Amino acid sequence: MSLRPIATLLLGLVLGGAAAAQQPDTAALLARQREAMQPLAAMDGTWRGSLKLFQPGGAVRELVQTERVGPMLDGSIKVIEGRSYGAEGRTEFNAFAIVSFDVASARYQFRSHALGHAGDFDFEARPDGFVWRVVMGPVTIRHAAVVKDGRWDEVTERLAEGQPPVKLVELSLRRIGDTDWPAAGAVAPR
Repeated sequence: MSLRPIATLLLGLVLGGAAAAQQPDTAALLARQREAMQPLAAMDGTWRGSLKLFQPGGAVRELVQTERVGPMLDGSIKVIEGRSYGAEGRTEFNAFAIVSFDVASARYQFRSHALGHAGDFDFEARPDGFVWRVVMGPVTIRHAAVVKDGRWDEVTERLAEGQPPVKLVELSLRRIGDTDWPAAGAVAPR
């Protein structure tokens, strides 16, 4: 009888056990991610209100803004879709984002897609909302939101060292309902 099959089996058991010992505790990772998403739970649902764009020269353009927000992957990530509508009801802006939490770095990750661009941005969850930033060299675009009591108020400002903040966008939304998006409608196994 050859010892080769037995040696191969033993080697597989040893290596398999070592590999299993190095695997992260998936249940613990997901639990920590779900816990990190809790401050953002007030965002879940459907929202509608106004979006004001402050343009050079003092002109203000107003659009209808909607947001739908929901948990995905058993609550370990947050999925967000925003739409801006003009006076005729036509979609003028559409954005999609995912917020997640990286346990290893203890930092939130914010991935946004809009206007043919995508990027990863600095994101900070706060007890009553969030802040995310787009850094472009010496200029930072800061989006600061307060989400509580069925209201979502957000201000976007241009920040440059040595200059006063310039307000670019003001968002004022009211929660209009629950949503089962994006988790609903999964393809069934049969």
